[in-house]
Amino acid sequence: MGWDSAFLLELVLRSFGYWYLIVPAVVLGVVVGAVPGFNAQNSLIILLPLTLTMEVEKALIFMVSLYCATHLGGGIPAILVNIPGTGGAAATTLDGYQMARKGQAQQALVLCFTSSVFGGLITSIATVALLPWLAQIGYVMRSVEMVVVMLFGLTLIAVIAARDTLKGLIAGMFGLLIGAIGTDHIYSTPRATFGFLELLDGVPLVPALIGLFAISEALVMLDEESIAAGDARERAQKANWADTIEGLRLSLKGWWQIVWTGFVGLWIGIIPGAGASIASFVAYQQSRMFSKTPELYGTGHPAGVLAPESANNGVTSGTLVPLMAIGVPGGSTAAVMMIVLQYHGVVLGPRLFIESPTLAYGVFVAMAVAYVFMIFTILPLARYMARVTLVSTGVLVPIIVSCTIVGAFADREYLFDMGLALVFGVIGYIARKTNFHVTAMLIGIIIGPLFEQYLVRALRLSQGDLTVLFSSTIGNVLWALLALSLLLPYWRGRGKKVSEEATG
Repeated sequence: MGWDSAFLLELVLRSFGYWYLIVPAVVLGVVVGAVPGFNAQNSLIILLPLTLTMEVEKALIFMVSLYCATHLGGGIPAILVNIPGTGGAAATTLDGYQMARKGQAQQALVLCFTSSVFGGLITSIATVALLPWLAQIGYVMRSVEMVVVMLFGLTLIAVIAARDTLKGLIAGMFGLLIGAIGTDHIYSTPRATFGFLELLDGVPLVPALIGLFAISEALVMLDEESIAAGDARERAQKANWADTIEGLRLSLKGWWQIVWTGFVGLWIGIIPGAGASIASFVAYQQSRMFSKTPELYGTGHPAGVLAPESANNGVTSGTLVPLMAIGVPGGSTAAVMMIVLQYHGVVLGPRLFIESPTLAYGVFVAMAVAYVFMIFTILPLARYMARVTLVSTGVLVPIIVSCTIVGAFADREYLFDMGLALVFGVIGYIARKTNFHVTAMLIGIIIGPLFEQYLVRALRLSQGDLTVLFSSTIGNVLWALLALSLLLPYWRGRGKKVSEEATG
């Protein structure tokens, strides 16, 4: 144990020694994450010539620092202008933007930063301690179990539909239909592609995200002078350091929320192909389901910011677990890191932990250190970032539209995607004006294809036998948890009604 403690201490000090790589990577990552359409994957691809010339340890530390910071940065526009910088921040808009409209943008940003940092910090430390066991999750989570995980995310459509059942379900179903565009998962037959080759791989997430949130929100903004109006504007103008302290107090109050949703993100991140979008939606849905005040979610509730932000940062360490432990990248960003590691001759898998333990464990320690730097780098800026809500929409709208259109092109470098973003912008604008929830659409677009993929795979392996969905012990436990999470709010609501009648 003494050697283990000394080894870990050496790794921590070694990572702090690379501060000159971590700080620029964090700053760059926050900027990249805050611009819709740009993400860690395409940024690291652009920087590939630089990372290939670095020593492998330095390259890895730079890449993971940038990767972590992009997840934090994605929450900034989600809160300030209702535009998620990354797919993982889409759930943050539900409560973060509502807080900004109330003049509480500074508190919401502090909640975002602290939950991102501590969610990522706790899970990266846990990963170092539990790595041999965590590596097994990728083996036991098969198609059957993944079907239930996707259902956890899809039930958020029902949560959103609770306020207007018909419109919520219509929006969710419309999103699922859009998600079905592309080639099917068995015979690769094109479905509803209308002859566009660019849609054969399905509707790309980035143009859909930019259109439904950024462009449609920009069009809606034109009806108002600024994001914060009336009393909320006065409150935002009077913002000071006390509001930052208030945000820290709210974060401390929700410490358990940060911890358990961070581990939800870690668990989902380990599963190849799931990612931050799934983790944040599942965490938000579970947070609301088990809350004593579920009716507050979607109105500017602090827990609605803490849960998705902690989860999408818990994903960061999770995606690297299968990469380092079994040589299978957990996501597209991890795949870029794999290219750099292989270029330097690093053999990934169990042998790595024996031959190069400094590199194998050091990446997770460096991730924890990057989060430490992040809190001191970003938290003091919350007060100044919050003033975006006071800027005239006549200035904001052209900036948002021009930046996001470029972001739509940057992901795949297709002009088609820029046009697609505009189409989704019009759809999103009509949806907002007619009170259809664009988040329900996005959930269908993101989770629908994954749900279909895992369901079809499970049924194909069982030759169409539906009982295969209940053939796994882990799957059955997940089914039970899903049923519990759906029934719990009903039981609580019924109990509250009975108690009110008794007191009345």
